[in-house]
Amino acid sequence: MKISLCTISFRHQLIDLKDIAFWARDTGFQGIELWGVHARNQSPLAIHNAQWMAAQGLSIPMISDYLPLQDHQELTRRTRALCALAQGWGADKIRTFAGMQASATVPAADRDQTTRALHHACDIAADHGLRLLVETHPGTLADTLASTVALIDATDHDALAINFDALHVWEGGDDPVTARRTLLPRIAHYHLKNISDRTRLPVFAPANVYSAAGCRAGMVPLMQGAYDYRALLREMQRDGDCEASLEWFGDAVFQTLAGDIAEIRALAADDLTPTGQKTRSVG
Repeated sequence: MKISLCTISFRHQLIDLKDIAFWARDTGFQGIELWGVHARNQSPLAIHNAQWMAAQGLSIPMISDYLPLQDHQELTRRTRALCALAQGWGADKIRTFAGMQASATVPAADRDQTTRALHHACDIAADHGLRLLVETHPGTLADTLASTVALIDATDHDALAINFDALHVWEGGDDPVTARRTLLPRIAHYHLKNISDRTRLPVFAPANVYSAAGCRAGMVPLMQGAYDYRALLREMQRDGDCEASLEWFGDAVFQTLAGDIAEIRALAADDLTPTGQKTRSVG
């Protein structure tokens, strides 16, 4: 399994991308998922580009952004620009959200408009040799497994894929292991994070997360939260092409990310003996 960190974790810190890259490389990460605003605002004169990243043993698997699905002209402009940016960084995926309305309350006309917009954005992504990923997230048309499947069917485009945020799948009432098996042909990336208790999930609301003064109570390291990741991680690790990003929004970024990737690697090492036999039961 290839594991990246997200630069959004450093959104409120003044840390150079070069320093993040050196630390990621030395800590065992294999990639850096760029937040859209960070990707757009790197100096064109900076030497820390895709080629430099590759020399450090790092890739840029995805650029995560927010496309304006309600405005066709602006959607076209922004998607083309994001695709060009992704190509420049050597990324083969761009990420967005499926609207800003929960699937249970969105009017049918708005659902249709969103899927048409996503199809159009997928056309542009495909023209650039990229895939457009929709993230499983509350308050969107990908907030439950059933709605995500319906969204895929309605959009009807080979370039559409899923950024599988396991905690948000769990938040939506679905079992992430079961949901992964259902969506697997379309899953192109995973986001991994955790929470101390289900009642704390609103802490991930965008308005709170993006605020420098936002609440961080309940954000915990990956293996210490309310959702038990072990079964899901074991399935992911059996997928040789699996790509995931650790997404951390709390304090102590370096300490937490280092601990999380160490736990994931330890779980993989602990599961198999040199002869390939499991050392302990799954559960």
